[in-house]
Amino acid sequence: MIPKVFEHIVKVVASDIDELNHVNNVVYFNYLQQAAMAHWYSNVPTELSDSMRWVVKKHEIEYFKPAVLNDQIIVKTWVENFSGVTSDRHYEIYKNEILLVKARTLWVALDPVSMRPKRVPADLWECYFAK
Repeated sequence: MIPKVFEHIVKVVASDIDELNHVNNVVYFNYLQQAAMAHWYSNVPTELSDSMRWVVKKHEIEYFKPAVLNDQIIVKTWVENFSGVTSDRHYEIYKNEILLVKARTLWVALDPVSMRPKRVPADLWECYFAK
């Protein structure tokens, strides 16, 4: 199956900038999380989103070019797969078709009440993959 790519637009603001006059490395993680959450809530029914929470197990990020104040950037994200209680999500951040960042996050699904790992339901595949 082919992953559906989601695009999340971010405008770089002054608080995102570090002493080197570009987006701080830690801020990129915030952009990734914003995109992942927007993708999650825009793709699943409320009853499903209410039944699960996600926490990060592992992040990988590679920087190629900086973003600076007032840039409008696009965070592209997609789910590579679901396996048991995990989701492998990929990201690419672009400015004017130029790749700035590539990243990957391994997310773990949790039950919102017990906060224990929860198996990803099979019907979630339909929300994130084209047939």
